[in-house]
Amino acid sequence: MKRKHKIYLCMTIFLLAIYICLLVILSLSEHGDNTATIRSFKDAFWYSLVTLTTVGYGDLTPVTPLGKAVGVIFLLMSAGIMMTLFGAAVSFVTSEGFPLFLLGFQRKKNWYYFADCGVESTTLAANIYREEPDSVLIFGEKRDEQTEFPDFPCLFINASPARIVAHKKNIGPICKIFLMKENDIGVNTRAVDLHTLPVMVYARTTNGQDYLSGNINFFHSYDCCARQYWHSKPLCIAEKTIVIIGFGNYGRCILKRAIMTNIISINQCVTYHIFGDAKGFLATHNHLHEAFSLGHASETTDSLIFHEELWEYNHDIITQADRIIICPDDEPEGWNIYWRLNSYYQIHGNIHLHSNRKTPGVTYFGTNEEIYTPNQIMRTALNKAAITINELFCRAVSYPTKTWEELDAFHRESKIAAADHILMKIRILMQDETITELTPQITQKAYQKYCETKKSATIHDMYRKLDHNRWLRFYTYYNWSYGSTRNDITKQHPMLCPYENLNAEQKRERDAAWDLLGSIAAELS
Repeated sequence: MKRKHKIYLCMTIFLLAIYICLLVILSLSEHGDNTATIRSFKDAFWYSLVTLTTVGYGDLTPVTPLGKAVGVIFLLMSAGIMMTLFGAAVSFVTSEGFPLFLLGFQRKKNWYYFADCGVESTTLAANIYREEPDSVLIFGEKRDEQTEFPDFPCLFINASPARIVAHKKNIGPICKIFLMKENDIGVNTRAVDLHTLPVMVYARTTNGQDYLSGNINFFHSYDCCARQYWHSKPLCIAEKTIVIIGFGNYGRCILKRAIMTNIISINQCVTYHIFGDAKGFLATHNHLHEAFSLGHASETTDSLIFHEELWEYNHDIITQADRIIICPDDEPEGWNIYWRLNSYYQIHGNIHLHSNRKTPGVTYFGTNEEIYTPNQIMRTALNKAAITINELFCRAVSYPTKTWEELDAFHRESKIAAADHILMKIRILMQDETITELTPQITQKAYQKYCETKKSATIHDMYRKLDHNRWLRFYTYYNWSYGSTRNDITKQHPMLCPYENLNAEQKRERDAAWDLLGSIAAELS
């Protein structure tokens, strides 16, 4: 117990003892007088309550000198006690006591705790409330008087996660903790020992890692933006030239997701022109030439062309591009590029601008409302699909495999990347490029189409080859190369070869990502 609490407890006991002594003195002094109306301890207690609360019924009054002296003490105490009680009530309501008291009635609900109440935190909280109105949203600091109160019910409690979790008393779902500032888990004192609590932790990071261990999960806001971008604006079969202007955090993540997701045909040859400083990126991902044509456009495979010069020098590329993605990390710079393109260039394709501002007539992406959503941050649906893929994969092969819990971060990400490609597979099966959401009806129809068409050995082989190409691009991005035997330490794998060189069992492994459609359709239904 803290020293301050001990002092308050001792003072309370001392004052209570004095109060009881006064009641005893009052009842004994009045009991001997025949004219007295206070004849017992019960009468003395009633008189004290009436006096201290300033009600003053007058039904009981002291008549002896000692009794009147005690009555005077009660009279003098009444104003102080009332002020103390009022102050205690105000303090209770305005401090953490009242919110904690309210929390006690909602332990069976989902609790979401945010270590701060910044823009990102309030945006995510608002999205959670829209999806789950019955949830309890807790901000772990006092609200700034300059900040508007959110448009959703929430509690501001200046308390640590440990205190909040202790107050939940292991009733209902475990609490979710969010650290929304970049790399907050390394500097925020409230992140200490979170791994020991019965909670799920989601921490924002810039290093691209998605999983640490135990209950610690990371999310990368730039990667969330890129994933949302290609999900809402997928690559179309007619698009052959994509331009990315700006190769900072956003640009790198958008290219990463394009590499892992934009596989729509076994014969595609999309050329990506990237403007920005790519030296570090190319030095890190030094095996990209095994899956892409680097430096020049190819007619048989996808190409990555990194330009050191300014985009302004490449009029033909800019004007003839099917899609231009403007995504410098500095948003005002992005708007400047957007206006210059519209003012001085006759653009053939679509311009997509990364912006947190919603402006009519502008095709933008990456607003806070789109990025900071439960599905993006907690990735519940995506992780669930990835787990299912791993289960299907384990059943499809004869050699020993690992459960989801046994997989390391890289191999988990491999399954997540496969799940991320599901929307593209549905668009391919349905031959409908307008599909941007997984609905029960569309997913079920796509799975039925897959089951019907794979009866043709040629089409079935095409499906497998397409997913093998996706798998190759993922492993190449992480610098794996071909090896006669698999070695996770040296990053070598016997399947990093053309599809035609795979054996029958290796080809069957590629069915797992397609078979997932059936599980998703059943889940959505």
